[in-house]
Amino acid sequence: MKIVFLDAKTLGDDIDYTPFEQLGEVVKYPFSTPEEIAGRAKDADVLVVNKVQINARTIPSPGKLKLVCVTATGTNNLDKEYLANWNIQWRNVAGYSTESVAQHTFAVLFYLMEHLRYYDDYVKDGHYINDQIFTHFSRTFHELNGSVWGILGLGAIGRRVADIAGMFGADVIYYSASGAPAQEGYHQVDFETLLCRSDILSIHAPLNEYTQGLMNAEAFRKMKSEAILLNMGRGPIICEADLADALNHHEILAAGLDVLCEEPMAKDSPLLTVTDQSRLFITPHIAWAAVESRQRLMKIVAGQIRDFFQNT
Repeated sequence: MKIVFLDAKTLGDDIDYTPFEQLGEVVKYPFSTPEEIAGRAKDADVLVVNKVQINARTIPSPGKLKLVCVTATGTNNLDKEYLANWNIQWRNVAGYSTESVAQHTFAVLFYLMEHLRYYDDYVKDGHYINDQIFTHFSRTFHELNGSVWGILGLGAIGRRVADIAGMFGADVIYYSASGAPAQEGYHQVDFETLLCRSDILSIHAPLNEYTQGLMNAEAFRKMKSEAILLNMGRGPIICEADLADALNHHEILAAGLDVLCEEPMAKDSPLLTVTDQSRLFITPHIAWAAVESRQRLMKIVAGQIRDFFQNT
């Protein structure tokens, strides 16, 4: 069996490939351009991809390819009809990054909510030396206890965030853009209520016809001026130009993003026009990437490959 990783660099440099090497020959490419994919996939039984596009244009003739594994939950990079026509199976992975993304959600929130960059700079720039009092009150912050935490998308990650927020004493509400039935133990509301009531609004939804562009200028105008928006889902759920305007016009207090409409970030991103960058915190799509999360992911993918060939 030949297993080909077409964009191994997207998994990090500290990944153990031993479970795959026990299954067969492993070939790893850091990245693959659309023009390189067909040649590299020529003799593969299995392709392992993250963001690489698999379709009739990138692989006109799939040869002996039997399985495509996506090292992510989203599969927008696969042409499912093309794969079905060639009788090629595909697999994705869900649930591997729940703890990592939930943890990062709170890390981003506290960075913004408690003005950690400001206070760290205040001390390290020497302003705290010989200060008049032991506490510096220039920036105020509030407890999570008693706040309203709104969640857009109550899947595994959304539920984990909801449970942790509840432990802090927050009143948790959620909205399902797809109209899914209410989940027992969680308070479902309509979209307008989510916007109007939330002190913190975190996005954990997939990108689909229900969520694309959902957070736009109209939505931001309905949010509290002291609200903090977090996006750990998919970048295009937010209209970035509208978010920049909302921050510049103080329609919301702050935003923390781990995902963008274009990744890596475009040099002309409207987010770079936000006047007060201390109210916008962006991380480069790392919420999922804790070491344990990536190890769990690779273990699952190796198991999928093993099970597929044992059962065929």
